[in-house]
Amino acid sequence: MRDLSTLRADFTASVVVFLVAVPLCVGVAVASGVPAELGLVTGIVGGLLTGLLPGSSLQVSGPAAGLTVLVYEAVQEYGLKALGALVLVAGLLQLAMGALKLGRWFRAISVAVVQGMLAGIGLVLIAGQLYALVDAEAPASGLDKLAELPRLAADTAGSGDALTAFAVGAGTIAVLVLWPRWRRAARILPAPLAAVALATLAVFALDLPVAKVEVRGLIDVVQPPGGDAFSALVEGGALAGALGTVLAFTLIASAESLFSAAAVDRMHDGPRTDYDKELMAQGAGNAVCGALGALPMTAVIVRSSANVRAGARTKASRVLHGVWLLAFAAAFPAALGVIPVATLAGVLVHAGWKLIPVKDFGPLWREHRGEALVLAVTALAIVGTNMFEGVLIGLALAVVKTAWETSHVHLEVDGLEGTGTVRVRVVGNATFLRLPKLLDQLEALPSDRRTHLDLSGLRHLDHACAMALATWAERHGTVAADDDAPPPVEGDLTRPERKETAGAPS
Repeated sequence: MRDLSTLRADFTASVVVFLVAVPLCVGVAVASGVPAELGLVTGIVGGLLTGLLPGSSLQVSGPAAGLTVLVYEAVQEYGLKALGALVLVAGLLQLAMGALKLGRWFRAISVAVVQGMLAGIGLVLIAGQLYALVDAEAPASGLDKLAELPRLAADTAGSGDALTAFAVGAGTIAVLVLWPRWRRAARILPAPLAAVALATLAVFALDLPVAKVEVRGLIDVVQPPGGDAFSALVEGGALAGALGTVLAFTLIASAESLFSAAAVDRMHDGPRTDYDKELMAQGAGNAVCGALGALPMTAVIVRSSANVRAGARTKASRVLHGVWLLAFAAAFPAALGVIPVATLAGVLVHAGWKLIPVKDFGPLWREHRGEALVLAVTALAIVGTNMFEGVLIGLALAVVKTAWETSHVHLEVDGLEGTGTVRVRVVGNATFLRLPKLLDQLEALPSDRRTHLDLSGLRHLDHACAMALATWAERHGTVAADDDAPPPVEGDLTRPERKETAGAPS
């Protein structure tokens, strides 16, 4: 009886996740510049393969808005045929990382960098989808997308067809925002599917002149990468850029999946995620997606939370959701051709907005200003450069911030009131980041008094500070003295008793 109850709960949850996944899979594919069916292929693999593998029991995998910008750039740079090769190599890297037990180390990535990454993705995604919202072609770079928005607004105001498409997209966003407040309806039909269905019906009933999704057929779009796809990544100096794209796919997909797993674990009382096994499950899924020429996958928090809230108890729910996606893609492919592009753009504008931590930024700024700065810089760097470089900038800033915060050093000075030796004890972590302040404090000591410098209170002393302090002591120890001159300053440099390697605090 208990097994029957579990199966019933998993079946119901799988239907809910399927209804949430269909518009998101299609929307992410269209926004990524690839055929809509490839989004469904990735969702199917995420359910049938990744869903069966061990790792996290309840989170759901598929194409994610978080990789949309990167996939679009890769397709524009290397072509659609090369996308499968990039995803395949990224999946193999994830498998290797999982086998080497590196999954748990992704928990060491700064949360501010991840939030900044998602915020940057959200900003670029919204900027790009505003063009699709009015059936216009978007510029390539993130900065150009933002710079051309005033022109887009002017062109839209002067075009009846563009205004019609905008009304369809804006109506979709309105349904996405308002539908969850109608709780009885929301329990029956998820907001994304309701928004797409209502907008599609309105366009059909009113015969509105808006662009619709192009349908090519599931068999036609599945193109395993051949030798020409791999050669395109190494010819003409493309190798360095291709390696950067593969690393970006690998790191961003892995980080998003494992952070999603941590969030999903907080939503239920079932088995906890094994991060290394989950990383291997994601790698297996991406390797198969790459072999099919499909989009890369990650664990997706929207679908995962819908799965948990719908009452899923085992991994059967996510596997069944893959079955329903396969049945839909095989039996009703033409149904995609009636969906307005502006509607999918509205879905992704809404998804992009949810990636930006608007409500969390204010409290974060008040309580942890450094973390808020890392978040903002990472997001703006992604908008101004690209995904990979923006994340690297964010990681570098997070490391500098951490080094700055941990390198506290101060002087304990005794004997300033008298006329004898001034004893100075340096306490804390002396790194090059604090060296200017440290030397300023030492230079402010009385120049006509003997000084005893004690470094035994240091937990860490890097090479730059050791050399600077030795130079300071030597320089002050060479002052000449005679009967009429003040007592010389002694550069008495007492080092810590324990030897430590620079860069490795105790």
